[in-house]
Amino acid sequence: MARVCEICGKGKQIGYNVSHANNKSKKEWFPNLQTVKIVKDGTTQKARLCTKCIKKGSFQKAV
Repeated sequence: MARVCEICGKGKQIGYNVSHANNKSKKEWFPNLQTVKIVKDGTTQKARLCTKCIKKGSFQKAV
C-alpha cells in the first residue's frame, strides 16, 4: 500500500540528516495519513488522506 494521499497526491520526501560534523545520512519523511470514510461517486469508500486535506474539507464525509 502506497503512502500517498488519495486527493492531493502528497507522498514521501527525501533529504539528509546532517550532523554537527556535517556528516550526511539519507532520511525519508512521510505525510501524516489518516483513514477516513468518504462518499465518492455515490458510494462510501475508505480513503487515506493527509491531515491537510482533511482540514480543508475538500471531500464529503460519509455518515
